[in-house]
Amino acid sequence: MAEQTKTNNINLNMEASAKHDNIEGRRKRNWFARYSITLIVVLTFLGLVCLLFFAELPDSARDLLNILLGAYVAVLAKATDFWFKEKDDPEVHEAKNLHDAEHANGNGDL
Repeated sequence: MAEQTKTNNINLNMEASAKHDNIEGRRKRNWFARYSITLIVVLTFLGLVCLLFFAELPDSARDLLNILLGAYVAVLAKATDFWFKEKDDPEVHEAKNLHDAEHANGNGDL
């Protein structure tokens, strides 16, 4: 009987560990994707600014570049909001629910 309970606890610990690993892997992939997109946005914005102020362009191209730069300000603002505003990530809620389910009895044992 005690051996069966011990085996069940080990299986539950292995399942919980696998769930934690899945959540952590998803969190890392999401962070890398978000960081990459933000880096692309910032580099594109800086490239547009450099073109506008340091490159010799015809007036029609300069007008188009001003329009692109104005549109990119909004994109840059959204990227800044993402990094500096409080947000609700699904991974955070899932990890919290998993932690609460594991420690339901209050002493950390399963």
